[in-house]
Amino acid sequence: MKINFHTHTTYCDGKNSAEEMVLSAIAKGFDILGFSSHSMFPFGGKWHIAPREHVKYVEEIRSLAEKFKDKIDIRCGFEADYFPGLTVPDHDFYKELKPDFLIGSVHYVASKKGHYSADTYVERIQQGIGILYGEDKKRAVCDYFQAQREMLNLGNFDIWGHPDVIRKRNAKLKLFDESESWYKDELKATVKEAQKAGVIAEINTGAIARGAMDDFYPSEYFLTLIYEAGIPVMINSDCHNAEDLDCAFDRAIAYAKKIGFKEVSYPEAGSIKHFAL
Repeated sequence: MKINFHTHTTYCDGKNSAEEMVLSAIAKGFDILGFSSHSMFPFGGKWHIAPREHVKYVEEIRSLAEKFKDKIDIRCGFEADYFPGLTVPDHDFYKELKPDFLIGSVHYVASKKGHYSADTYVERIQQGIGILYGEDKKRAVCDYFQAQREMLNLGNFDIWGHPDVIRKRNAKLKLFDESESWYKDELKATVKEAQKAGVIAEINTGAIARGAMDDFYPSEYFLTLIYEAGIPVMINSDCHNAEDLDCAFDRAIAYAKKIGFKEVSYPEAGSIKHFAL
C-alpha cells in the first residue's frame, strides 16, 4: 500500500488545492490520501485553517472522496495544534466536524512570558527564544519536549506529528547537541508518554521536501527509542506541494527497515491497521 495522512492545501499553508492534491495522489499510485489542514479549532492562526472555513473544508474533502471513490480512498482529518490553555488535539474538540483522524503536533512553546514557534524561520525562532529565555537555550528545548509530553498526556489523537521538529533549524541555531545526555533523557521521557498515549508516530519527510534539512523527523536515535517501546509508525510527507506528495518515501522505507520495523500502520475508525514494509 501507498498512503499519506499528512497533507496540506490552500485551506492553510499548502500550495495546491485539495483536488490538485487528489489528482497528484492518483497519478503517483496512492491507495489512501488523508488531508490534515493545520487547525487550532475553534481558534485560528496565521497559517491555520480559518475557524469559519472548517465546515467548508470538511464538505469539500467529503465531496472529493465521493467523486474519486473508484480511484482512491480519501480521508478527512486535521493537524491539530497543542497550545496550553487554548487548544488540545482531542477528538472531543472536533466531534461536530467528525474527522476520520487527528494529527497532534507541537509548533508553539508557551511560557509565562509568551510563546515561541519551534517551526519557523531561523530569525524568528532565535528572536522568540531570546525574548523568553535569554541565553538559556537548553531550557527552551526542554520546554519544547515538555509540551510534547503534555500533549501526549492530555490529548486524544491518532498520529504523533513530527516529534522533534525542534531539530529543523538546529544546524544554524545550535540550540543543542543531539549526543548530549540531557537531550537524550528528554527523548526517553517523551517516548514513555507516547507509549501510554497509544498513538502512531510518523516518519516525516517534510524537511527533505522543503530543504530545511536532509533528514527525517524523528532522528535515528529517537526512532530507535520509538521502535524499542513498541510504538507503531507510519510514513508521511507533510506535503505542502503536490509534487512532493511521496517525497523521499523510498528513503523513509529503508530508514524504517534499518531501525527494525517490519510494518507500518495507519488509523482506521478508532483502531490501528498495519501492513508490511
